[in-house]
Amino acid sequence: MESANRLKQQEYGAIERAPQPRNMIENSMFEEEPDVVDLAKESPSYPIDTDDVVYEPRSSRLLVRGLGENDLDEDEEDYESSARLLGMSFMNRSSNQRSAASSYIRQHYSGSCSMPSTKTMVVGVVVLVLVASMLMVLYFLLGCNFTTAGCQKTNSTMDSIYPNSTNGELFPWADLRLPCSVHPVHYNITLHPDLTIMTFQGSVSILVQVLNETKNIVLHSSDMNIIKATFDGKEVHFLEYKPWQQIAFKFPEDLKKGQYVLNIRYTANLSSSYDGFYNSSYVDTNGIKRVLAATQFEPLAARKAFPCFDEPAFKSTFTIKMTRESKYISLSNMPKVITTDLKNGLEEDEFEKSVNMSTYLVAFIVADFISVSKNVSKTKVSVYAVPDKKEQVQYALDTACKLLEFYNSFFKNEYPLSKLDLVAIPDFLAGAMENWGLITFRETTLLVGSNSSAIDKQLVTSVIAHELAHQWFGNLVTMQWWNDLWLNEGFATYMQYMSIESVFPGLDIDTEFLNVRFKALAKDALNSSHPVSTVVSTPEQVEEMFDSVSYEKGASILLMLNATLTDGEFQKGVTQYLQKYKLSNTKSENLWNSLSQVSKQNLSVSEMMNTWTVHKGFPLVTVKRSGTQVTLTQEHFLLNAENSTDDSLWHIPLTYVSDKCSVLSSCKQVFHLKEKTATLKLPDQVKWLKFNVRSDGFYIVHYDEEGWKDLIGALKEDMNVLSCKDRAALINNIFALSRSGKVSFRQVLNLMDYIRNENETAPVTEALFQLGQIYRLLDKRSELNLASRMTSYIEDHFGSLMENQSWDLETSVSKMTLRSALLEMACSLNIRNCTTQAKHLFDQWFTSNKTSQIPSDLMRTVFKVAAQTDEGWGKLLDMYKHSINDPEKHKTLEALASTQDVWKIIWILQKSLDGSEIQTQEFPLVINTICKSFAGYLYAWDFVKENWDKITQKFSVGSFAIQSIIMSATSQFSTKTHLVEAQNFFSSLGTKGSQMRIVQEAIETIKLNMRWMENNLNTLQSWL
Repeated sequence: MESANRLKQQEYGAIERAPQPRNMIENSMFEEEPDVVDLAKESPSYPIDTDDVVYEPRSSRLLVRGLGENDLDEDEEDYESSARLLGMSFMNRSSNQRSAASSYIRQHYSGSCSMPSTKTMVVGVVVLVLVASMLMVLYFLLGCNFTTAGCQKTNSTMDSIYPNSTNGELFPWADLRLPCSVHPVHYNITLHPDLTIMTFQGSVSILVQVLNETKNIVLHSSDMNIIKATFDGKEVHFLEYKPWQQIAFKFPEDLKKGQYVLNIRYTANLSSSYDGFYNSSYVDTNGIKRVLAATQFEPLAARKAFPCFDEPAFKSTFTIKMTRESKYISLSNMPKVITTDLKNGLEEDEFEKSVNMSTYLVAFIVADFISVSKNVSKTKVSVYAVPDKKEQVQYALDTACKLLEFYNSFFKNEYPLSKLDLVAIPDFLAGAMENWGLITFRETTLLVGSNSSAIDKQLVTSVIAHELAHQWFGNLVTMQWWNDLWLNEGFATYMQYMSIESVFPGLDIDTEFLNVRFKALAKDALNSSHPVSTVVSTPEQVEEMFDSVSYEKGASILLMLNATLTDGEFQKGVTQYLQKYKLSNTKSENLWNSLSQVSKQNLSVSEMMNTWTVHKGFPLVTVKRSGTQVTLTQEHFLLNAENSTDDSLWHIPLTYVSDKCSVLSSCKQVFHLKEKTATLKLPDQVKWLKFNVRSDGFYIVHYDEEGWKDLIGALKEDMNVLSCKDRAALINNIFALSRSGKVSFRQVLNLMDYIRNENETAPVTEALFQLGQIYRLLDKRSELNLASRMTSYIEDHFGSLMENQSWDLETSVSKMTLRSALLEMACSLNIRNCTTQAKHLFDQWFTSNKTSQIPSDLMRTVFKVAAQTDEGWGKLLDMYKHSINDPEKHKTLEALASTQDVWKIIWILQKSLDGSEIQTQEFPLVINTICKSFAGYLYAWDFVKENWDKITQKFSVGSFAIQSIIMSATSQFSTKTHLVEAQNFFSSLGTKGSQMRIVQEAIETIKLNMRWMENNLNTLQSWL
């Protein structure tokens, strides 16, 4: 899926990193700008058992400053009082919130008992013998479980106890993973959605292969009313275990090896969330509500549309038939074969038999869309959208065709299907989803209007490039299990940047990829991070794999590997990998082995890259130079390394340049650091060394006192002795080192002295991002004097550059990225005449009926300034309700959420969660934007706490949306009060909330903020 990175940058941020594309586009839609977030495929899978909540705010709270008085209704007063006062309001959940896996209750007895009679003892012995016998039978009957590696592993302990199914009978399977004794071969699926009452009828005929004799067939099914099931023509009884979304068919005798047919007829409601087969709607330009049905199955929601073996390794072929009203069209993965008139206004579309694929890639849509098409080689490429937006599809079509041609050539394996559809869904949570042959997108990530800027096109191009790369990495070759999700997402993220750099060099995607690497480093420096390839068991853990580590770190280590290999070895190895494993499943080792086989270097790719996928985090390399002798030491870099005993070692392909030669690509030297400490002998004396050239390696570098002094001196004398990427990397690294306590903040400010002369996009945007984070921390702590001095510091170092920015139309992506970051910072801090200029531009644009154009890259900045007045906010709200230009609409929503007015903050929180006037898919963005301002961040935090059950009904636990909501609401806390409040709230959530990795990250981040403030407030007082 498209993650959210790219979206983060572009859509979220005043003082955020430059826009990043697709990764996390799938997920990215919720963060500060930039992943092309498959950023996250959001598919709420396992529902949460909600409990009655008693929410009792503490009677005394600490007053905070700056909140306006408004006449509010009762509900709004609750939110106002809750956020107005820094309080502790915790959710007290009832004790019946328990693990889904627990079907048994441990009995607690009193501490005393009487001596049993002889008769009782004899009966007890007999019972014990019977129980032991039953346990022995269970032990020998338990079959194969999927393991991380796949089939087969036999249960070797007696820990597994069969749970009770819904009718009270024992369910014949005791694992979240399905048994591997039965494998699907082909599905015939027939569906009939009713878009009036939002239900659907379905039937599935599954041809199964029994690989090992068994008495049971176990598969997935969720939220379905199964009417009838037959097995080889005979009606059969089924059992259901809802907590694991499994159904089972038990047979009196072992099924012999061979093929059988399982038929299931069922009904279900179209999902009201964003996963499974769900209903969606939009209002057209005539004010008429239109409805449609679409799918989002990754990772665990195909089972909500049809009973199936819903794990990536159970690949199969599919034939789909869809009954629909004649006013709609239907789409699926494969081309349509025939349409049959069923009379009564109904028609049935039948689609070709699919290629072998995993269930999460199956897709179908019923809607009233229009399309444009073009042929590329043997493939018909089409882009679909609602009729009102037919003028916005051409850019996506042209872009998809060019990228498809690139991938066909690069992979030397042509796209195998005869059609490729790209569909803009009006109500879609993820950034995009790579369904084979039927890629679905948010409208924002596919449609481009006539006034869209090159930055808007960069985002769309990134998402398309990411999803098309998935047609090979993920679809043609699929990871064996979700623990290796990075094989899908990391590769697609890397290929999106590589392909755009080749096909669309003017989009300046290289700078965007640098921001992505910085983002990944920041997340991976936390104790709460995880290895690229890690153990995944529960549904929540599967959801949590769609994060920065799988997407951005995965892409970053592939860049490092490609930069290490030579003579096109990376492309050769990838091509060999795809050819060898096409239409099957793989593990990380399969990729490394393919690359090792083509490499002519004295280098074991497997040995090197395993250190990057198995270990959590990344290394800090410390450089100490004495003459021509350089001592290099590596250690696990953690922002909080207290009590850390990690002795992990990485195989690091260190790169470096010196004052002798530093800018040309030929200047780069390589040294492989495998041990804890090593010595590098230089051929000549040098004035300075800079390691990790262009930040192509996934590590950061610390220099001794003289090393930093020499580099800072070189920059002050002539900053062009280093490339702009290297300068940006120095800024990024020294802020990270300061946060970890390895360098003082005085050293940071010393380096930043050179920035007054800087005018390149990468270093300026990185510096603004880092300083913006500090400003927001100071602001949220009400350190008003220091916040004001930080504003003065920013104006002193960047004021001239801000003042020199043009407000006219610009064509260069790099220049647009630079000025949008500078002017958004200037207007948010009220520096120079920024807000005056923005107000003038907005008024001119609005009074001219939008004929006097606002440059698209400045639209968010201008709209945010306008939103600070009642009149401007009202105009923007009206625009939001009626606009059909998605980039403009998205920026308008950000502006609306940036208001400082309490009533408006409460209104937009409520409307975005209930979906009445703002689509619920935008709720994470709304939370993110509101939390950037002092006026709104406490309201947003209290709103999240008080509406947690509603939120987790909309977005699944562990999903990228939930990750974004939690981090947005808590990442700027830096006081003991807020730490305790967050800890108590999250611990009250029970097993399906408190154990989320993102909760650990949130708590760790608050502690880091507290420590940084404690260590640096005095320095800021002295030096700012």
